[in-house]
Amino acid sequence: MNAASKRLDAMRANPRADWQIADVEVVARALKIAIRKSGGSHVVFSHAAVATRLTVPSRRPIKSIYIVRFVEFVDEIRGTS
Repeated sequence: MNAASKRLDAMRANPRADWQIADVEVVARALKIAIRKSGGSHVVFSHAAVATRLTVPSRRPIKSIYIVRFVEFVDEIRGTS
């Protein structure tokens, strides 16, 4: 099991932990999810397999609702692949 899978499992188990945007980006890169940072206060994640996009504020720590949404986004991608 690689580091991205371990982080995703940890996010799934404990979305209230002190997650940083870098943790989310590690998982996104491993799953080939496009990351768009326009220099603002948010990061946008997208994938060709799904029509939805996920916008996450990049402040620290990331609120648990955004981690839950990211995990759901990953599950949606995996379901269509």
